[in-house]
Amino acid sequence: MYGKFAMLPVLEPSNQQETYDIVRYAFNLSEDVKLPVLLRIPTRLSHSRSVVVRTEATPQNQLDPTQEKNKWILLPVNARKGYHSLLEKQTQLENFSEFSKFNKVISGEGDKAVIAFGIGYNYVMEVIKTYNLNMPVLKLSQYPLPEQKIRDFTEKYQDILIAEEGYPVYEELLKGFFGNSKFRGRLDGALPRTGELSPNVLAKALGVKTNDEQTVPSVVAPRPPMLCQGCSHRDLFDALIQAMESYPQRHVFGDIGCYTLGALPPYNAISTCVDMGASVTMAKGAADAGLFPAVAVIGDSTFTHSGITGLLDAVNDGSAVTVIISNNETTAMTGGQDSSGSGKYYDICKGIGVDEKHIRQIVPLKRNFEENVKVLKEEFEYKGVSVIISQRECVQTAVKSKKKAAR
Repeated sequence: MYGKFAMLPVLEPSNQQETYDIVRYAFNLSEDVKLPVLLRIPTRLSHSRSVVVRTEATPQNQLDPTQEKNKWILLPVNARKGYHSLLEKQTQLENFSEFSKFNKVISGEGDKAVIAFGIGYNYVMEVIKTYNLNMPVLKLSQYPLPEQKIRDFTEKYQDILIAEEGYPVYEELLKGFFGNSKFRGRLDGALPRTGELSPNVLAKALGVKTNDEQTVPSVVAPRPPMLCQGCSHRDLFDALIQAMESYPQRHVFGDIGCYTLGALPPYNAISTCVDMGASVTMAKGAADAGLFPAVAVIGDSTFTHSGITGLLDAVNDGSAVTVIISNNETTAMTGGQDSSGSGKYYDICKGIGVDEKHIRQIVPLKRNFEENVKVLKEEFEYKGVSVIISQRECVQTAVKSKKKAAR
């Protein structure tokens, strides 16, 4: 959708090896057409892993910021020229798609066919192999759409299933505004409008009887994610829930990180999670609108990423907001990278104007529970900006550090 809107090339790999290959291709394509290239990877591909065959690294191009200098100055006069240039490149982009190695036809028999986009192709081929089907498939992984390739394919068949993950962008384009009965997919109920694609879902749409009605043993039933045992966020939420108990309005504005799991049982302690940094700005807005107490919980790395500006706004306006920085001394959710503000949170908050008396530090441990609840309550009652830095190392990085030290 965004690629079509921006008239940029989009690449959508179907598996892990193709993801590796397509990224390399994307950099070269970007150099050829002098445009950004978008890469679309759905959740299932992002959350899976596989062995890939690597190739030699491509040498880094020398940067030349003086080349096409006006291209990077977004004045209206340059934008108009840029748009004309973009329009002129569309034929070239379509030609790349027509002859792309990532767009191909898999031959088959009969009058039924499938157009499969990205990971949908993987699922379709799994169904074809599992149930020994002989069905033609058009695989598409590079956009803009290769119009001639699609026209040549669709003219041969009367019943075409469109396997497209997520929103049916290209299904809408192929059907047109007034529908086309030859195409089936999410828009007419052949595939579920919600949820991810899967081999079973596609098999049903292709008329194959599956065995997915079998009872799933309870041992493999879905379980919600939870905070690690011994996680510092656990002790923070225990204290926060207790501190909030006496208030009729118990809204806590959350942010993105491991601590977002505080929105789930057994804590149910967070009311919102929108985007990085939104906890602070939403709490400020709520405070300005009369909510009391207005409390934000944000992680250390998220605070330095997007939380500082919101806190500065709160300071400038004198908003009655309490910002809790849950500092586990790492970027835990994405692998334990260093946090850019490590060791500086007190100084950062002081530097942007938070009163030193209301920059408090606590250690989230069970033995400190009563003291931590007391500090939280005191800062909730303060009619200005306060920051509580809850600091204890992530249990996962602590274990790794101990093992490393023992070597």
